Amino acid sequence: MKIKRIMLAAPKSGSGKTTITCALLQALMDRGESVISYKCGPDYIDPMFHEQVLKIPSKNLDTFFSDALQIQALYEMELPGHDIAVLEGVMGLYDGLGGIREEGSSYHLAKTLDVPIILVVDARGMGKSVIPLIAGFLQYDEKKLIKGVILNRTSKMFFDTIAPLIEEELSIKALGCIPNEKELTLGSRHLGLILPEEMEELNFQLEKAGQLLEKYVDVDAMIGIAESAFWEKEETVTEEVKPEEKKDLEEKAYSGKVTIFSQAIFSGKNKLYDRENSGTNTIPPRIAVAKDEAFCFYYRDNLRMLEHYGAELVFFSPLHDEKLPENIHGLLLGGGYPELYAKQLEENESMRKSIKEALEQQLPSLAECGGFMYLHDTLTDREGTTYQMAGVIPAECQYTGKLVRFGYVEVQLPQGLTEKGTAEMPEPEKIKAHEFHYFDSTANGEDCIATKPVTGRSWKCIHASDDHFWGFPHLYYPSDPKFVEWFLERTEKHI
Repeated sequence: MKIKRIMLAAPKSGSGKTTITCALLQALMDRGESVISYKCGPDYIDPMFHEQVLKIPSKNLDTFFSDALQIQALYEMELPGHDIAVLEGVMGLYDGLGGIREEGSSYHLAKTLDVPIILVVDARGMGKSVIPLIAGFLQYDEKKLIKGVILNRTSKMFFDTIAPLIEEELSIKALGCIPNEKELTLGSRHLGLILPEEMEELNFQLEKAGQLLEKYVDVDAMIGIAESAFWEKEETVTEEVKPEEKKDLEEKAYSGKVTIFSQAIFSGKNKLYDRENSGTNTIPPRIAVAKDEAFCFYYRDNLRMLEHYGAELVFFSPLHDEKLPENIHGLLLGGGYPELYAKQLEENESMRKSIKEALEQQLPSLAECGGFMYLHDTLTDREGTTYQMAGVIPAECQYTGKLVRFGYVEVQLPQGLTEKGTAEMPEPEKIKAHEFHYFDSTANGEDCIATKPVTGRSWKCIHASDDHFWGFPHLYYPSDPKFVEWFLERTEKHI
């Protein structure tokens, strides 16, 4: 697709990718560019910072969750109307599954999409040793995608001294440096960055970061590198997607086939659709989606896929609303940081009662990680204080002090929930997911099996039945459209 594109990656986590990515997004917008951003990997929080700058959603792209064709479709469907795409890498450039495989790495995504890479190097405390460090990454770059280097957390004096050596010895553009200024440091907590709304004067910080980038980094050269994708990969470039063609990309991204739900959307029937072989009309399923300070971790494509299949999403706040929305046919409780708002969640007794009563009446529901924690009898935070939660799952959820079952997993769905293969030889359906949490439950569920893709280690998890699916894994819906179809079929029964 003919659009400028660039990826910011780094040798390791904590190198300042997010700060510099946000600075670049701000600088590009200040120049009048229409920007779209993407985050490599499963992280929810970095895209929130992108959104804070852009005022439009950012999107995750993950080569573990999706194959090359789906990645291309997921990427391209966001591009119409934008001038440049900025991708932020994850961890170290070559760090993929289990830290040893290419799949899931920033480099794998860059290869898949033919995106030139800017390497962000934390040069704090380094002298000439920065050169062999960069050289090693260039040597490992089989596709020659690394086109420039930014030295982070170092002085301009040092950069002016080392830059000619970098360019002479490595034949790569030294684009500039970012001084080590405390006010530009984005805070962090056990799972990652502090949420944007928790940071004071975030907009001021990001504006300053954009100005700093313009002062110390050759932004024109960065844009030139982004443009180089046009002519260096000309043979693979396609024409820009027209808005009216976007639905075709959605089919490739979300299902690969037209369903009765997507038929409704694409036929222009926004409020009514025809049931297959029924001749009767009914309203689309309305799904209540928890969305507030405590529940804010959602893959954009998960929500888009539900809408693509014909669902109407109704957002509500377990923190601030008194009860669930009226006339709903399903419930989605996403992840977040409920432990930070446990007191407020406990105090909102009417909402806890509303959710419990709805689920006791078998309202179809999905709950993952933070949403799963909220369904427990109690939640004990890291200070040891115990709070009453929704009381749906007769169990306790407690802070462990360490990451629990962290990383990518494949979740094998219960036999009979959804199946592929033949009637004689059914093959269990699997959906890809990711876990990152410091809390654990006294009842994690035993209806599914989660398996690590590299080590093969597996364990039982998930509370699943004909009307609910609750557990710690963050599911990526496009990896298994049948799971979405199963859920929406259940919501239809409640219409």
